Amino acid sequence: MGRILITGGAGFVGANLVDALLTDGLSVTVFDSLARPGTERNLEWLESKHPRSLTFIPGDVRDAKAVSAACADADVIYHLAGQVAVTTSVDDPRSDFEVNALGTFNLLEGARASGRQPVVVFTSTNKVYGGMEDVEIRREPSRYVYRTLPGGIPESRPLDFHSPYGCSKGAADQYVRDYSRIYDLPTVVFRMSCIYGPHQFGNEDQGWLAHFMIAASLGKPISIYGDGLQVRDALYVGDLVRAFRLAVERIGTTAGQVYNIGGGPANTISVWSEFGPTLTGWLGAQPDVTFQPWRPGDQLCYISDVTKAAAEFDWSPEVDLTTGLRLLWEWVTAENGPRRASVHGPRPLINARRTP
Repeated sequence: MGRILITGGAGFVGANLVDALLTDGLSVTVFDSLARPGTERNLEWLESKHPRSLTFIPGDVRDAKAVSAACADADVIYHLAGQVAVTTSVDDPRSDFEVNALGTFNLLEGARASGRQPVVVFTSTNKVYGGMEDVEIRREPSRYVYRTLPGGIPESRPLDFHSPYGCSKGAADQYVRDYSRIYDLPTVVFRMSCIYGPHQFGNEDQGWLAHFMIAASLGKPISIYGDGLQVRDALYVGDLVRAFRLAVERIGTTAGQVYNIGGGPANTISVWSEFGPTLTGWLGAQPDVTFQPWRPGDQLCYISDVTKAAAEFDWSPEVDLTTGLRLLWEWVTAENGPRRASVHGPRPLINARRTP
């Protein structure tokens, strides 16, 4: 596979991908600004587990020269760095644009300038499909369901960017596609749904499954925006890592393509009416929950149609939702220690902060 560059490699998804690649003896360089809370702890974990094989470059994707230098000798680039929250994009649309759209453009130009024609895999989002107001949805006792799309949303769905985050990721998504057409760069776009698993420092704006578990394990309050019947398909991070690697292995087929990557119809759950009882059972008590008004742009239901990935590079989810959620819960509780740990105990995940 040659030299591998992973932007955002200290994030949740990145750390899991880096660990898998290094475990297999591959050469990996992580490029990360460590701006997101929890990334420093993930980097510490990676460095302690792979002390002699990990190369780390501190850097920001908004810095074109730094990105170009990092790309110079890469054969495969996983571009995972990004601003990840709709709410943050609404509050600060300029930074959102600069990180997601301009940062991806910098990455593509760095890859092109290298002259190596590296494989570029980009993590896009289902938010590029917008609110999908025309899709008929039915409310059932514990969830919303599609009336006419049992297989989920396909890649042929028209794009409809909604929110600054949707615009910045959508613009990047289309740039990545077009660099394959115009410059013959072997690029792959993953439009991802809800990803969860160990080393995820979720918060209210992104990574809701981990956030709910972390908050509950620490006795912190949880806010549910809307009625809690919203449905998402959820994919365990180990299955995503496998998809990344398969897409690169099959680049002769996947180059220039876009794939929906998520748990699919077999791995769906409603945000609180279905997940809440499971979390309560693990906790042994009712979490402190309050319901808040709906947030702009929140989809009542999103389920990925993942049949294109299955057909073109033989990938489909393998870890069922029950097993995956249990693995995440075990990681959260192991990291947090006793729920009422003393100040001398382990650092709680929810309080992770960026070090200047």
